[in-house]
Amino acid sequence: MTYCVGLCLKDGLVFLSDTRTNAGVDQIGTFRKMTLFQKNGDRFFTLMSAGNLAITQAVKEILLQGQLLNGSNLWTVANAHDAAVVVGDAIKQVYERDHEALEKAGIDFNCNLIFGGQIKGERPRLFNIYSAGNFIEATPETCYFQIGESKYGKPILDRVLNFSTPLNLATKCALISMDSTLNSNISVGLPLDLLVYEKNSLKADKLVTLDESNPYFQMIHQLWGEKLRSAFNSISEPSWSGAHKSSAISAPAKKMGPLPIHHQPPRSRATKPGIKSTTRAKPGRSTAARSSVSKKTGKKT
Repeated sequence: MTYCVGLCLKDGLVFLSDTRTNAGVDQIGTFRKMTLFQKNGDRFFTLMSAGNLAITQAVKEILLQGQLLNGSNLWTVANAHDAAVVVGDAIKQVYERDHEALEKAGIDFNCNLIFGGQIKGERPRLFNIYSAGNFIEATPETCYFQIGESKYGKPILDRVLNFSTPLNLATKCALISMDSTLNSNISVGLPLDLLVYEKNSLKADKLVTLDESNPYFQMIHQLWGEKLRSAFNSISEPSWSGAHKSSAISAPAKKMGPLPIHHQPPRSRATKPGIKSTTRAKPGRSTAARSSVSKKTGKKT
């Protein structure tokens, strides 16, 4: 599995990826998910990948070779949007080549990419590119993308991050997001590749690979757990009696009444199917005797 997160902010971009791959519990590997493309003084791009490793490696190789796709490649396009189109075209080329063989083998064509960077004279941009080769772009309102095992690392991003977040604070946020994922999913693992790209630099000034020996990541891992437990313990427990107004959990909801409780209905006294009900004879007198009495009195029974 994989976890990658990309942030597009006012001051630049942040990219973070793990390196674990697995094809079962006993087939664990280490492969880099981050690839960098730089043309000095003109452009800088970062690609992060999740999905089928053979597919994503094939896409990456097409891009690294500079193969022309509809007349363009990453080194010649005029803007970052056209660069994302080139990446999408590379995915489509691999699909045309391999999809029939993959279908026969019962394997899905699974390829998800985060792609971003900057061309000189343009602002930094970030894209989420799908298996079909189409993509969406990050905006100030939605300033990050995740691929792979994303659910564990999402809450901290939603609570802390916005377009104006400084790069250092955003870097801390991304690392906490990754630590939360590492702690909850064994299919995501160290080492990590981290790139903090400063707007208009057009180069990778802040690029680092982190493992369990990295002092800053060690501190993040230890303190985040401790602070979470401390915050949890500082929150009042629920008050069912309503004695403490701020923690009164039994206060009625404003938009909906209480949930009804359904009880078992009383048992039916109907006779069992297939059994005819009969008149019970009085004690000490047989049915034949009753019939005899009825004939003498002329009353119906």
